[in-house]
Amino acid sequence: MILLRHGQSVWNAANKFTGWTDVDLSPKGEEEAAQAGHDLANIAFDIIYTSDLKRAQRTAEITMSHNKASGEISTVCDWRLNERHYGDLQGLNKDETREKFGEEQVHIWRRSYDIPPPGGESLETCAARTIPCLEELIIPDLKEGKNVLVAAHGNSLRSIVMHIEGLSKEEVLSLEIPTGIPIIYEFANGLFVRN
Repeated sequence: MILLRHGQSVWNAANKFTGWTDVDLSPKGEEEAAQAGHDLANIAFDIIYTSDLKRAQRTAEITMSHNKASGEISTVCDWRLNERHYGDLQGLNKDETREKFGEEQVHIWRRSYDIPPPGGESLETCAARTIPCLEELIIPDLKEGKNVLVAAHGNSLRSIVMHIEGLSKEEVLSLEIPTGIPIIYEFANGLFVRN
């Protein structure tokens, strides 16, 4: 299973909270997706999972355009893999939000497990939809021996990594998922091992 956070989006580049706002990749994000494609070019994928948001879908599309080992592959879009909803913060500049609410409060909203931003989702709430998606759709494919690409978002992937690596609420605070860098897991006997 390969987890891939979408390449830089136009709102990542503008330092804005994005959440469920459906923005596209920036030129740098397209380059990151292409680099991921080169890095994964020789892996024969059987299925792709993405969120409903175009930045994840475009990342998967660009990445797979460089793949030499896969034939025709189906892509499953599932809203449960969407980024967590940032509520009232969506569209706001992160630096201005820090000035208004304070560095510590914004850090808590962004990285804590169970404290959501105003009107938005916490990582815990996000996990309540991503983990069932993992268990209902992705793990059955892995059990069949399929190679799976999951192109999604920083927080939806953080919740999955937290779950499969057994990270605590404290450990997940420092977990960063970089844009466009594949995270590779081997799946065997019901266990995930990070490569």
